[in-house]
Amino acid sequence: MTRRPRLDPDIFHLPVDRMREGYYSDKYFVRAREMLLADEHRPRVLMQVFGKSHAFLGGVDETIAILKLCAVEWEDLEMQALYDGDEIAPWETVMTIEGPYDAFSHLETLYLGVLSRRTRVGTNTRRVVDAARPKEVMFFPARHDHWLVQTGDGYAAHIAGAIGVSTDAQASWWGSKGIGTVPHAIIAAYGGDTVLATRKFADYSTPDVRLISLVDFENDCVRTSLEVARALGDRLYGVRLDTSHTLVDRSVIPQMGAFDPTGVNPHLVRNVRRALDAEGFQEVKIVVSGGFTVEKIREFEATRVPVDAYGVGSSLFGGRFDFTADVVMVDGKPCAKVGRVLSPNPRLERVE
Repeated sequence: MTRRPRLDPDIFHLPVDRMREGYYSDKYFVRAREMLLADEHRPRVLMQVFGKSHAFLGGVDETIAILKLCAVEWEDLEMQALYDGDEIAPWETVMTIEGPYDAFSHLETLYLGVLSRRTRVGTNTRRVVDAARPKEVMFFPARHDHWLVQTGDGYAAHIAGAIGVSTDAQASWWGSKGIGTVPHAIIAAYGGDTVLATRKFADYSTPDVRLISLVDFENDCVRTSLEVARALGDRLYGVRLDTSHTLVDRSVIPQMGAFDPTGVNPHLVRNVRRALDAEGFQEVKIVVSGGFTVEKIREFEATRVPVDAYGVGSSLFGGRFDFTADVVMVDGKPCAKVGRVLSPNPRLERVE
């Protein structure tokens, strides 16, 4: 009995015909398969897959979908695997695939790439979530990468614990919707009037949409936060500080001297919090964004900066989380390159 259900392969909308023909695969795998077929040589192999870093695994269900839909015959294969979100150690076997090698040899490029990508995003997100806990983390990296990666990346972030993602595509695999804030561009479209833009945003949004206003358009977060809070009252869920790392907010200038005053820093957050509280807006949340990394979040939390949520983007794509696949058994006998041996993992579960 499995621990939890896996995603239906159809949810991934794979280009099955193209994948089957090797269009997305390293050419040498395609040629190797053609050679085996021409030679009528069908060895039964056990392929073992492992990662090289401590990580939180992603891309497993997507890999299963690739094999189920794009292998010559799924029924010819036996597969065991961990689950998306599982914590893994370096060199730990995360899955095995057993069957005629020509049935799935053309898919190695695809599933290794999927595992690497989703694990990178999921691991980075988990580290951010752990650093921010119990604060919310909003997953905002869509603008930093190609749109085609959004669906899987969003799911990896969701499994890792992100409270919200920014696009409907990112939320689609678990049936949710994207979230967001009043953007800078709409403030500009209303002549740089943050209050007016936020009012309009409220007028044309359903009541269930969290109304979060960006308040750094004029580089005066304290004044703008108060103006928006006074105008919107209970409809305002929060304000978002997104000051550029090349600017010093007006409220911070008098405090300069013994700290880095640029961007979103602890002094700026505390200035906004004090101002909102002084006028009775204790319920208005503060969301911060702009260059936040695990290290910066840890610093904020260690010094108890009054942040309610973190918006994190490009830093979630950093690091290397490579995976390797090796044939370690052929026709029931050990056969692997030097340095690789069968490494059974009792945590693996059979894939149906």
